[in-house]
Amino acid sequence: MNNRATGAVRRYDTTIDRAGLALGVGSAFAGLIVLGLLLLGGKRDPLSLVSGWLIGSLIAGIAITAVGGPLWLVMHVAGLRRAHHAALVGAVTALAIFVGAQTYGFGLFEMPPMDNRALLFRWISAVASSAILALFAAGIGALMWRIAYRRE
Repeated sequence: MNNRATGAVRRYDTTIDRAGLALGVGSAFAGLIVLGLLLLGGKRDPLSLVSGWLIGSLIAGIAITAVGGPLWLVMHVAGLRRAHHAALVGAVTALAIFVGAQTYGFGLFEMPPMDNRALLFRWISAVASSAILALFAAGIGALMWRIAYRRE
């Protein structure tokens, strides 16, 4: 018998130590994505690779805490605590951040006049490249959820 038929609702809860561990693992995993991008870009120097991983992990940890944290807190309080919710928050957050960064703050900030000629292509490129990163962010969100949450 499934939970809906019996009226039981699966609830998930976390603790501060599991949330902290999830933040650390999510940050380190994001650093690995930066490391992969450095390798794809042709970097082979061990110092550059290690520093890229460390800096990528640090910046990702700050971004997850500053941007994803408040959004996830709202989801948590609203009772939306499943893995697909965490993946959705990760994907939407990453998509918004990276598209905004590539389109002069969604067009709010002044851009060089020569960029006006390729504005449509800038938006298409921003959405396409950000969608790839959003998939990685969704994976990080689901991974962090798996570490942080347990059934009540």
